[in-house]
Order: sequence, then structure tokens, then C-alpha cells
Amino acid sequence: MNQLKEQYNKEVIPVLMKKFGFKNKLMVPGLKKVVINVGLGASLKDKEFVDAVKQTVAKISGQRPVETLARQSISNFKIRIGQAVGVMVTLRGQRMWDFVEKLIKVTLPRVRDFRGVSANSFDDHGNYALGMKEYVAFPEVHQDETDKMHGLEICISTTAKNKEQGRALLRELGFPFKTEDNK
Repeated sequence: MNQLKEQYNKEVIPVLMKKFGFKNKLMVPGLKKVVINVGLGASLKDKEFVDAVKQTVAKISGQRPVETLARQSISNFKIRIGQAVGVMVTLRGQRMWDFVEKLIKVTLPRVRDFRGVSANSFDDHGNYALGMKEYVAFPEVHQDETDKMHGLEICISTTAKNKEQGRALLRELGFPFKTEDNK
């Protein structure tokens, strides 16, 4: 079992039960899944770039990604139905816990000029979205491997009922949220 999951079971659950007045461990919010998504943007037709993005996402997640396809044609963006417009991977279970632990302890501290992540990126159901402009902060990839940089989006789905519960869960897990004094 990885350290973050142990921390969740031994430390986070009791703290959140006390904070929100839950009477049962199963009422405490937890992590459901992590989705890593890359939009291909203007490089839709560049097959080498699409393959490079797939390899990068596979290295970061440890799982083979799938292409997301356009559901409708948009002539202004030169997109046709069925054309690949992005790459994504969904992590659950042990891979999810490993990825979140790596994100908190290794990747985010390696981001250039890092002052914390925004605490305002929660939706109404307690899910968190984090965007990264460059993927080179991940230890599995190196900047010299590709000539084109791309960003990625990480969505962390929780079982929280609202923003406050989701924020408390991720804060207790160790997410480095920005404070008022380092904005």
C-alpha cells in the first residue's frame, strides 16, 4: 500500500469525520478517479505530434491513453466528425493513488516559480481541476525528447458533496494550495 493511501486511512478520515461531523467512515469524501487530458489544438493533423503526446501521457500515467474524437464537425476549426482532437487517460485504484502522491510530492515542487496551486479550481461537487502549461515537471519525461511542448489538464474526482469537503480532503492529503500571503 502506498504512503498516501495509508495517510488517508489513518489520518485524513478521522480529521474529516471530526471536522464535518460524519458518523460513519463511508461518509468521508475520498478520491474516485484522476483524468489526465491533453487537447491537440492546432497540431491535429501532425501525426508525429499526436504520437509524441500519446507517449508522454503514457509515461506520466503508466497507462496507455486513448484518443478523444470530435463529435461534430466545426468548419472554422477544420475539425471533422471522428477526427482525434485530444488524448486522455483515466486512473483508478492503486495507479490513481500513486499518481496523486507523485503529483504532490515530486511534480508540483519541480514546477518553475511554484507558489502553490489555486484553491478556487473546485466545481460544485468537490472535484478539482489543475492545468499545467508544461509537462517537463514530471520526472518520467525529459525536455529534450520532443521539440514541441504541450500542456495538460489533471482532473481529480472526489466523492465530496461540495467545494468545502473537496478542498478539505485535498488539503489534508497534502495539496500545496496558495495561501493569502503567497498569492
